[in-house]
Amino acid sequence: MAVAHYQFEAIHPFDDGNGRTGRVINGLMLVAKELLREPILYVSQYIIQHKNEYYRLLNAVTKSGAWEKWIIYMLHAVEATARSTRLKIKAIQQLQEQFAEQLLADIGPHYPVALSDVLFEQPYCRVRDVVDGCGVSRPTAVKYLSALADSGMLAVQRAGRENLYIKTRFMHILRSLDADLSADS
Repeated sequence: MAVAHYQFEAIHPFDDGNGRTGRVINGLMLVAKELLREPILYVSQYIIQHKNEYYRLLNAVTKSGAWEKWIIYMLHAVEATARSTRLKIKAIQQLQEQFAEQLLADIGPHYPVALSDVLFEQPYCRVRDVVDGCGVSRPTAVKYLSALADSGMLAVQRAGRENLYIKTRFMHILRSLDADLSADS
């Protein structure tokens, strides 16, 4: 992966987007080699946060063939990202459990099982998402989301003519990757 990444960056085939494309290749290669089932490692964040070292080592390969340091850097990037991603997944799973408990407390035992899934498809949802994902009426969807907002599990933000129901703790978990990778160095 490290060698392929370097080679892609060295040939620089596009006028724009080489960096992003090169970083995406990392995850795809890990999937292709069956080291990951899904390309869930966001190695780009590590590379972006350690950009000076990244370019220094990339240039050192070009100038003096310093492959070992480059490969170690990329291995460290994968390791740090994997650790951070693992912590993030555990935190999301715990949050899902808390949401399930809150759903039971706020809505009762008759909420659709799909509601929890809809709430965790992305860090926010719309009434339409609950209607479509759970097969409930609009008033029922509003009732569910309002109960969760009243309990503090969701924050409501106006977006045009509709409300977005934001899972602020979910957003916090997703954003915590930045701090995790910075602290790892």
